[in-house]
Amino acid sequence: MNITFEELRRIKHSLPTGSIHRIAEELKIDEQTVRNYFGAHNYEEGQIVEWHLEPGPGGGIVHLEDTTILNRAIQIIEEHKISMQ
Repeated sequence: MNITFEELRRIKHSLPTGSIHRIAEELKIDEQTVRNYFGAHNYEEGQIVEWHLEPGPGGGIVHLEDTTILNRAIQIIEEHKISMQ
């Protein structure tokens, strides 16, 4: 899947507090791996996530090999919107 880096960061910043921990716990991965997925670069902790950045508008185009974290983040944002109504 391709997404702009800007959009990927917008999704990360739209997550309610505690969502990074929640995603990590649900997927049984390190929290830093989730942060790395959204563009952090702390490779001392967590895993390097399989995505590739091509220069371009919107911060460039990110090609995501696995969208599991992204899909879960979008679900959490949608759940949060519903709960706020």
